[in-house]
Amino acid sequence: MMRQLFYILFVSFFFINCDKQQDIKTISTKELKMLLAKENIQLMDVRSPQEIKQGFIKTAVFANYFDTDFPEKASKLLDKSKPVYLYCRSGNRSGKSAIILQAKGFQVYNVLGGYHQWKKEN
Repeated sequence: MMRQLFYILFVSFFFINCDKQQDIKTISTKELKMLLAKENIQLMDVRSPQEIKQGFIKTAVFANYFDTDFPEKASKLLDKSKPVYLYCRSGNRSGKSAIILQAKGFQVYNVLGGYHQWKKEN
């Protein structure tokens, strides 16, 4: 009986988290490159300072996802009236960051593949 209850809870948790992820809009690095060429967008890099030293996308602002005050730091750097494009190394942290910032009222886009994909294409 306990095993069945655990299984049901585990499956429910998985589907609840998947639903949150589906609400986040995404953009490819190729689409991001076209946007950057056309207009001045809000681009945020959520990687650590050590990762940023290895390279970053020009015009990005920085807020480390692993900082305990990440939501406050990011909110201070961004304008809620404009969309925010988020990237990290591979897209995982930026996806989590997108959920946090969306809950604070920002319109967010997760850059698929992150800086790793950007570097491969540029």
